[in-house]
Amino acid sequence: MLRATWRRLPAKLHDAGWEPGLVVPAADGTPLIADHYFPRVEGDFPTLLVRSPYGRGLPWSPMYGMLFAEQGFHVVLQSCRGTGGSGGEFGPWRDEAADGQATVSWLREQPWFNGTLGTVGPSYLGYVQWALAADPPPELKAMVVQMGLHDPCAFFYTDGVLHLENALAVGAGMTYQHQGIAPLLKASLRLHRRLRDITTAQPLRGAHVAALGEIPWLDDVLTHPNANDPYWHGTSLAKSADGLKVPTSLVGGWHDVLLDQNLEQYGRLRRAGCETALLVGPWTHTSAVQQGWPEVFAESLAWLRAHLNGDPSGLRPTRVRVHVGGEDGWRDIDDWPSAPAVTSWFPLAQGRLTQQAPTDSAALASFRYDPADPTPSVGGPLLSRTAGSRDNGTLEARDDVLTFTGPPLTEPVDILGPVSARLTISTDTGHADVFTRLCDVDPQGRSVNICDGLARLRTGDQTPSQVTVPMSATAHRFAVGHRIRWQISGGAHPRYVRNLGTGQSPLDTTASAPVRITLHTDSALLLPRGFEPT
Repeated sequence: MLRATWRRLPAKLHDAGWEPGLVVPAADGTPLIADHYFPRVEGDFPTLLVRSPYGRGLPWSPMYGMLFAEQGFHVVLQSCRGTGGSGGEFGPWRDEAADGQATVSWLREQPWFNGTLGTVGPSYLGYVQWALAADPPPELKAMVVQMGLHDPCAFFYTDGVLHLENALAVGAGMTYQHQGIAPLLKASLRLHRRLRDITTAQPLRGAHVAALGEIPWLDDVLTHPNANDPYWHGTSLAKSADGLKVPTSLVGGWHDVLLDQNLEQYGRLRRAGCETALLVGPWTHTSAVQQGWPEVFAESLAWLRAHLNGDPSGLRPTRVRVHVGGEDGWRDIDDWPSAPAVTSWFPLAQGRLTQQAPTDSAALASFRYDPADPTPSVGGPLLSRTAGSRDNGTLEARDDVLTFTGPPLTEPVDILGPVSARLTISTDTGHADVFTRLCDVDPQGRSVNICDGLARLRTGDQTPSQVTVPMSATAHRFAVGHRIRWQISGGAHPRYVRNLGTGQSPLDTTASAPVRITLHTDSALLLPRGFEPT
């Protein structure tokens, strides 16, 4: 089935066997259920540990169990505590380090375990890898973190603003996927049908229950927007990478909800002197393991063979490979530019964008953001089918969206690295958010999003204040005849929760008020300069 879906998968080396329903005791005696996949041939093979809160059926069984066993690995696919038949109660982020260590202790007692261990997996399956890497067992020789999480708070919030649509999608996935495909599909359909009612409810608290049921951990997430709240203490595993010496491969996507965390992981690993590699494709969080699976699997397999089997023949020559938007091709580069040189683009009257710096700071343009008719989200890093690059034409026609567009390019402009915006903003109420996006406009006038970001304004009064908005990162070529566009608005709903204009939490308030947001001339779009030769 997999080879019919992905025709570029490598030929299998061995038939694979399956030993389901093994009981692994946690340190407190809780039974953790696992399935064992293995090559049906005599021999000494390394082991891959895959721990998941999403069950052990589709797609994990064929993609991680069978495929890797066919390539010569033992694979232990385990359900996290409280999911997929494992005992205990699922508390996201709280038990993964201890349960991972207990599983390694159990592996040491298995007759087929040869003492060489690797880990692999995406999303939360990446988080459990970082949990194990916080105190890596001596057997751990390689990690492959695909679109992996290390900081839950940063996944759910930007500058204290809730990623509303993604939070609801995660609530559905973590609650229902481990029960099987049918329960997950039913919950996803209920959420899709009721999404507008849920995301526009006032107050927001409890609005998801009708579609998803009671989810205590999600309620906790929604009520703790501050990263410094004790609720989040110990949940970020960013420091796991700081002293790590386990060779680690990272896979990300330009429209993945966890791209920024992947790039942070890479930077930490490089500073620690850890052997690491980075692959970033033209993917969303889900398409990376769908359309992108042949590339992701090949990258992962090559890394595991190199560091578990001593066979480096499949490794690429450079540390980093990125897909370049606009030219639709791959580039190998020596390193990821965490702090590249930038070029500044400035807004002008009549919606123009120029590299000529302004001589003053004056009000340039304004718009009215109304939470009763919030600016909608279009594409970008979402967990839904609407994620990724999308035509922004309808969005940019709205009165509450500013656009500034450069002239048609006479030569290509390449950018590689983090994008940001420095905005001088004033408001009439002191309560607003600002959403800023980079787009590529083709010769036919179609505007497509590349990357974006949001920040909460804390102006207090009508005095202009300056805010820097990180807009994630990209590798992109603006071709000859294309134009660079900078888009600015007051939000992107329901991707982000609405700013209701009152300064009160959307969980509990029923009041809202529109706000006028004014952009000043000394604002700037900061684009990283292009590629260095490899």
